[in-house]
Amino acid sequence: MKSLTIGDYRLTWLNGGKIALDGGGMFGVVPKMMWSKKYPCNESNMIELRTDPILVQANGQNLLIDTGMGSGKLDDKQKARHGIVEESDLEKSLAEMGLTLKDIHHVLLTHFHNDHAAGLTKLEQSQYLPVFTKAIHHVNVTEWEEVRFPNIRSRNTYFKENWQPVESMVRPFKERVEVTEGVELIHTGGHSAGHAIVRIESAGEIAYHLGDIMPTHAHKNPLWVLAFDDYPMDSIFAKEKWIHQAIEEKAWFIFYHDNLCRAIKWDTEGNVVDQVRVL
Repeated sequence: MKSLTIGDYRLTWLNGGKIALDGGGMFGVVPKMMWSKKYPCNESNMIELRTDPILVQANGQNLLIDTGMGSGKLDDKQKARHGIVEESDLEKSLAEMGLTLKDIHHVLLTHFHNDHAAGLTKLEQSQYLPVFTKAIHHVNVTEWEEVRFPNIRSRNTYFKENWQPVESMVRPFKERVEVTEGVELIHTGGHSAGHAIVRIESAGEIAYHLGDIMPTHAHKNPLWVLAFDDYPMDSIFAKEKWIHQAIEEKAWFIFYHDNLCRAIKWDTEGNVVDQVRVL
């Protein structure tokens, strides 16, 4: 498992599974001849994406950013529809670090789409149960409202089996919340109305996880937004703000979906200063 140190905090990518999605969906109106130079696809224009939660160990606590694709919840037909190539194995990843699912203190949800929230619950004897039984689950209040009362578009990715079992464990926030010192969830909107990003700061070092408004390193251009975004102009404005700020702060960008790059740091001229590759 790949890790990155931010000051006194340690970030580790767990095995949350892998999906294959249409490149056009992931890059919206950007022509294939442009995006395929930055992120490879197969002959069917499908690109591989990780869904790997990021474990943040800070201040004696274990925080998990998003939860992977889950496992044992979907049949083969459903897996094919969701593009699932590989299911999650978070328990094994945590065990390799000497941890269990009960050792997670906080779950930080950038949003509640299935590829980020399916790992919140598990299916046992025809019943859906919480996975992280000791954790507080943080999500933006707008996102939480839409999760429970989805519209005609969002109901196809907000599934009751992901949220109903953890309803009593959810702690909604408004604009931003500091979950532990130096680790913040910040509302941006864009990909969904309640989408949030994560900012991590420790001992003068900084990292940003921009969630699905910047799912891979290839989405650095603020105009390269997903066809899946509910509010693309909000994504663009949020990317302009936070990418500029992060680069000015000499911060790392960390990724949940990127199948090539775990983390990357750019200078103000757009040059790669440092990076952590998946392999």
